Amino acid sequence: MSSPGSLLVSVALLAVLPLAMPSALQAQTAAAKAAAYPLRDAVEFTARGGLPNFFAKAEKGGPVKIAYLGGSITAQNGWRVQSRAWLQKQFPQAQISEINAAIGGTGSDLGVFRVGADALKGRPDLLFVEFAVNDAGATPDRIRKAMEGIVRKTWRELPRTDICFVYTVTARDTPGVAAGKMSRSASVMEEVADRYGIPSIHFGIEVARLEKEGKLVMKSSDAPMTRVSGDELNAQPKMPVDAQGRILFSKDGVHPYPETGHVLYTQALERSFGKMRATGTPGAHILGAPLAVDNWESAREVMIDQGVVAGGPAAKLDPKTDAVARAFAGRLPVLWRLEPGASLHFRFKGMKVSIYDLLGPDGATLEVTVDGKSRKLAWFDGYCTYRRLGTLGVADNLPDAVHEVTVTVLPEKPDKRKILFDRNRADFEKSPEKYAPTVWYAGAILLLGEVVK
Repeated sequence: MSSPGSLLVSVALLAVLPLAMPSALQAQTAAAKAAAYPLRDAVEFTARGGLPNFFAKAEKGGPVKIAYLGGSITAQNGWRVQSRAWLQKQFPQAQISEINAAIGGTGSDLGVFRVGADALKGRPDLLFVEFAVNDAGATPDRIRKAMEGIVRKTWRELPRTDICFVYTVTARDTPGVAAGKMSRSASVMEEVADRYGIPSIHFGIEVARLEKEGKLVMKSSDAPMTRVSGDELNAQPKMPVDAQGRILFSKDGVHPYPETGHVLYTQALERSFGKMRATGTPGAHILGAPLAVDNWESAREVMIDQGVVAGGPAAKLDPKTDAVARAFAGRLPVLWRLEPGASLHFRFKGMKVSIYDLLGPDGATLEVTVDGKSRKLAWFDGYCTYRRLGTLGVADNLPDAVHEVTVTVLPEKPDKRKILFDRNRADFEKSPEKYAPTVWYAGAILLLGEVVK
C-alpha cells in the first residue's frame, strides 16, 4: 500500500526518479556544480590513441564489425548507414557489417546496462558511442560513471575492440559550439576520452559554423515531431534548402534530415578518419585505475523470471505468438505483461536498480516500494501515442546493502489525455480505445549489484 502522502506523478521522458527527493538546498548545490562544470574548447577531432586495431583489420581484409551504440540520432538512417557505406569503399578488401545498438530517447545511463547484450555480444572491432544529446540533462557525475562504465565493460570483455566517441548537436547547442565551447555532456565525455585515450569526433563544428554564417537553418518550418523513435525520424525535407538557399538541417532541431544534416555529420567523420589512419599501435587495451571508483562497469541486466513475478494477472509473452513481444524481442528477449493487481517482487544487494520495460498508450499507474517506502507514478508520458523502450527508475544512490523491491500495477488509470503533449491529443480523440487498457510490460532488472534470494 502507499505510504501517507504518496503522490501520483506523471513521468518525464525516461526519467529515473529517486526514492527520496533531495532537499531544496541539495538540489541547488547539485545544479550549481553542474552549471559550473568547465566546458571544453570545441574542436572537431581529437585523435588520442586512434583506432589502430580497426584500421589494421580493415586493411588486412575479411569480416569487420562496427557497433553503433547511441540514441535516436544514431538509430536514424543517417550517419550510421552512411559511415558504414563510406568505410566499405575505403576498404574494399574487407566485409564491413554493422551492429545497430541504437535506441531512441535513451542515454548512457541505459547504454551502460545494455552495451553487452546489444553491442558486445556481436564482438565488434569498433564501437561508436553517441549519447551527448540525450545526456544533456544528466549530471556530470552520472555521465562520467556511465560512460566510463561503457569503456571498462567493453575492454574487460573485448580488449582489442577500439572505441570512438561522437558528439551530435541540437539547436540549443550550436550557439555555444559556434562560440567555441562544447556542450556540458560532451565536455564530461572528453574527460573519459582523455583518461582512456579514446578518439572523439564532434559532428557539430561545421554545422554550427554554417548556421552562424547564415548558410544553414537548424530547424525547418515543417510540422513538429511527435515521436522519439521510429520511421518518422527519417522524414525527408520538401527541399534540402530553403528559398534563401540555406541548408535545412532538420525538421525539429534535433534529428537531422538524412540528405542534409546527416551528410554533414558523415563528412566530419570522413575528415577525422582520414587524419587518424596512421595513429596508434595495434594491441590489447589495458585498463588502468578508473576515474571514478564507483563507475558503473558492474552494471548488469537480469531477465525477469517466474520467481520475480509476485502474483496477480501476469503472463510471460511468446514472441512467436504475441505481436508486442515480437516487436521488441531484439532488445528484450523476455517480456512480461502485468495487469492491475500483478507485481514484481525481488531483493538485491547494491546501490541502483531500474526496470527495462515499455512505455505506450496502454500505460498504467505503478506503485514502487523500496525497503517499505512507496511512491506512485503514471508510467505514461507525452509521447505515448506508440510503444517504445523505457527504463523505470526504481531507486538510486542507495547504501550498498540488501534492499527489497516491489512494483505493483494499480487499478487507477492515469489521466492520459492530460499527460499527452498538445500535439498528440488528437490521436487520443481519434482512437480512445487504444488508451483504454491499463497494463505494464516489463522485461529485465537493471542493477548496480546482484539479485539475492
